[in-house]
Amino acid sequence: MVLWQARRAPAYPARRTGGQGGLDRRGATRRSSLKAPTIPTYHSIEEEPRLNAAESLIAIHDLQKTYPGRWFRKGFQALRGVSFDVGRGSIFGLLGPNGAGKTTLIKVLMGLAPSWEGQATIFGLSAGDPRARRRIGFLPEAHRLPGYLTGIQVLRLYAMYSGRSRPWVDERMPGWLETVDMQRDAHRKVREYSKGMQQRIGLAQALIHEPELVFLDEPTDGVDPVGRAMIRTVVQELRDKGTTVFINSHLLMEVEQICDRVVIMSKGRIIREGTVKELTPSTGWVEFRLTSVPEDLDRLLAAFEMPWKRTEEGFAIDCDRALQNEVIDRLRASSVAIDSIARRKLTLEESFIDLVTEKAR
Repeated sequence: MVLWQARRAPAYPARRTGGQGGLDRRGATRRSSLKAPTIPTYHSIEEEPRLNAAESLIAIHDLQKTYPGRWFRKGFQALRGVSFDVGRGSIFGLLGPNGAGKTTLIKVLMGLAPSWEGQATIFGLSAGDPRARRRIGFLPEAHRLPGYLTGIQVLRLYAMYSGRSRPWVDERMPGWLETVDMQRDAHRKVREYSKGMQQRIGLAQALIHEPELVFLDEPTDGVDPVGRAMIRTVVQELRDKGTTVFINSHLLMEVEQICDRVVIMSKGRIIREGTVKELTPSTGWVEFRLTSVPEDLDRLLAAFEMPWKRTEEGFAIDCDRALQNEVIDRLRASSVAIDSIARRKLTLEESFIDLVTEKAR
């Protein structure tokens, strides 16, 4: 969701704090602190500073965030030395169990969580800089759009918050409504929308101003299978056009389908990072699909001293390459026709569970 850019002028003179209270324009390592609100200078998105193509869109190094304690309660460290980069024009997935620090990380990047330590930059600017926020689209998990507005009014409002003019927005409005399949309901009040319809219009408001970076927090929550397929298509098209998409989702199957790189967090730390291919390695299990399953298949497989199990169209056996060739020879000698052979890979969900469970021990 697009964040407010204007702030109320302070009713008291601003006080500057020395030492670590300053904000480095390039996002240098620092300890941030709350400062008196100021009124930013408005200018068009096109005038914002640009990165070179080779630079990371998001750069995080040794990021730490501690929520202070109250009374006799100790403070809680939500982020513990988090470091990673997100490249331009990619789909990045953030995974982790509840309490891993995912929401806190997104809040820091959006400028919603002050007093953090380390380095966090977006577009080469410190996380939370208004100039960076204007180039970001945001769909939070529990968004609350103004119920008294229509879908069209919501899109127009948030796009104009991001510096887009009304003629610019109205020219692109029909295309985005069609993309999220909300053109028939765009004139209805948001309070009349179902959960899935609110999620669709919420996605459109995150994209209507054509941001360079989009944060999607549980984007398919409450959406039917058709809507989930639509969202996947939209995300992939955004990547193809050079937009960077940052996804936080519990639906690991969808993350596996569309993400280029994934970070898995647990207890405020990164426990694994890599491409989906790197996080879903091949197992020792080989699946044989047979043209027809012989009645004596169990007898044939019992000759091998390796674990095996029947499947709907054949069987799977835990074996290395040498034993795999021996199984093939035995089947052919018994006139069993093989339709296909595939070495099974871990799913992202299986890899995620293994990593998180091992880390918890």
